[in-house]
Amino acid sequence: MRTRRRPDQPSAEQLRDTLPALPLEITAGRRATRKATGVPAPHAGSARGPPLGGYGWDQAGVLPPFLRIRFPGRVSGPAEVLWHSRGTVGRASRDRMPPAARWRRPSAAAAFSALRRASSGLPRGPAAMDGASPNGSGPPPGPGSPPGTGETLISEGRATILFPSANEVFYNPVQGFNRDLTCAVMTEFARLQLQPKGIQVVLPGEEKMDTGNTQPPEDGDTAPAPEAPQTVKPGEACEGGLRVLEALAASGLRSIRFAKEVPGLRAVVANDFSARAVELMNRNVAFNGVGALVAPRMADARMLMYQCKADREPFDVIDLDPYGSPAPFLDAAVQAVSEGGLLCVTCTDMGVMAGNSAETCYSKYGAVSLKGKFCHEMALRIILHSLDSRANCYQRFIVPLLSVSADFYIRVFVRVFTGQAKVKASASKQALVYHCVGCGTHHLQRLGKVTSHGTGFKYGAATGPPVGPTCEYCQQRHQLGGPMWAEPLHDVAFVENVLAALESSPGRFQTEERMRGMLSVITEELRDVPLYYTLDSLSSTIHCNTPSLLQFRSALLHAGYRVSLSHACKNAVKTDAPPGVLWDIMRCWAKIHPVKRERFAETSPASRILSVEPTLQASFTLRDDANPSSRKRGLKRFPENPEAFWGPKARAKAGGGISSSLQEMRKRHQNKRTKRTEDGTSLKSFPCKRFREGNCSLGARCCYSHEGEPPAAPQP
Repeated sequence: MRTRRRPDQPSAEQLRDTLPALPLEITAGRRATRKATGVPAPHAGSARGPPLGGYGWDQAGVLPPFLRIRFPGRVSGPAEVLWHSRGTVGRASRDRMPPAARWRRPSAAAAFSALRRASSGLPRGPAAMDGASPNGSGPPPGPGSPPGTGETLISEGRATILFPSANEVFYNPVQGFNRDLTCAVMTEFARLQLQPKGIQVVLPGEEKMDTGNTQPPEDGDTAPAPEAPQTVKPGEACEGGLRVLEALAASGLRSIRFAKEVPGLRAVVANDFSARAVELMNRNVAFNGVGALVAPRMADARMLMYQCKADREPFDVIDLDPYGSPAPFLDAAVQAVSEGGLLCVTCTDMGVMAGNSAETCYSKYGAVSLKGKFCHEMALRIILHSLDSRANCYQRFIVPLLSVSADFYIRVFVRVFTGQAKVKASASKQALVYHCVGCGTHHLQRLGKVTSHGTGFKYGAATGPPVGPTCEYCQQRHQLGGPMWAEPLHDVAFVENVLAALESSPGRFQTEERMRGMLSVITEELRDVPLYYTLDSLSSTIHCNTPSLLQFRSALLHAGYRVSLSHACKNAVKTDAPPGVLWDIMRCWAKIHPVKRERFAETSPASRILSVEPTLQASFTLRDDANPSSRKRGLKRFPENPEAFWGPKARAKAGGGISSSLQEMRKRHQNKRTKRTEDGTSLKSFPCKRFREGNCSLGARCCYSHEGEPPAAPQP
């Protein structure tokens, strides 16, 4: 009896024409056997007629009882699958095949949908039907083809992408530094991971570098020459290389740059949950000719990572750069990354992490943020604490390679390892912060302690607190923040390798000067000193003029303490000196540059700090080592914004554009405080707050609008 095909089912001819565009190896047969062929076999197929295109369909569009499919370019999921009895795809056993009685012939529609699901994430081959693209949007543009209507070309690094003029897919040019830094870090990570496999990473400009002794052997030396290592260059697929996941890819720009600029990659999965974004990614991948490396994917990022964890196919590199907080993706990411793999995380919700919403920060990251001068470094330590605590749930821990605070976001690069013994020490790596609301002094309280116990270590609870009920310098109360990561933020040796690669292969990145300056400052930071003070906050506390950076650093060096800058703040002071020494130095400075103490209240922090005589006689004589090396060389350490409104952009919206109310509000509030007319009529478009409250006494003389009904007076 011939199976009737429903009108919505694809025909056998449609399946025959569509599936060759997928890089699958399909074998059809009448029964299950133990033999694995692995190549398309145009044999018997169905009993109702010859196969169509060698894939074993009969004229009614019904598959044979047994079908084996192999995925040569598979980036996730099983390498071999069989048709299940319900028409879905299941894993094939290598040594035992299921009995033929358990299998039936699925319909063409079930076969087609299952094949498309199974092949999602695979690189697409050339289209078979009149050049139609797999996403159904017409033929994809080839290299050099012009953009379509309402699209522009955006070039960054070696990539050029098509981008819609409407705000349908998110893109922010400010993140160019983020993408440049990620490419540089991934390159050195690839060098670190592939070197034990005998694979050498070669960047442009490094080909002429001496890689060893090239002198010919002496006479009589018959020892065989050592085998030359395999070399990989950017843009080349590397067998045994890194598998990369960009979980939130948007336009695919970052993934395309990975494929064209980072050597040693095996596959890059560019994932997004937006159908418009995936469609744009497919076009950009074809436009840049990186289809052999980049595979667009449409899926929930969390489900994709959980599935890769279940399939035991982790990624070597996972990049998380969401719009806002990455908190929903962290649990899946720490599980889906391979042993020793690289996890790259960006946080743009700095308002939450810098102390504006401490309760929201706790709900997302498990830590209370503080609004102090050190807030940007504390934000880095909060996200590291969150990553480590989530990894600890699965007997894993993190090792930071690089942690950066730049512009309006923070970016961390960490490696993830597994080890129960190492996880036990995680509590001693976290700390609470006691921050004085009066003078800004801070103290750290570790959550745990580690003591040497013979050949091993003993772990226990820490003792505290390190402060009294009030601040010992200004008698004000303390705020409690954290817990946060209290260990080093960077691996200095790794950062130096990134710097060396920038020197040996110059001109790779548009923001290279800024990268070199920031990374140089990072190598100079004190690794074992969490958080920092700022010169302006110390001076404003006692209401005196601010000493120069070299003078204050010289005073600390004369006192026998270490001091460094911080990349997170240009006037930061990181030092191992206790807070009492800092205030003694400021007391000595206030004696040289007197302040009017009669203006201070007796209970003010300035009055209480200056009322104590300094026990340390500070010397402000300049020292040569007070000037850091990065400053002497004139590196671009803290550059100004290249243009106005250099910050976060509006969230992408389906259909493009932003809401009219938001546009109108931006237009009304743009420069409302700077562009005023002499008669004050420019403010008439803004409502009067006092009029709304019912207590504006100016009436018509008020420069703000009194439109609308004032609120009714409360009844006595």
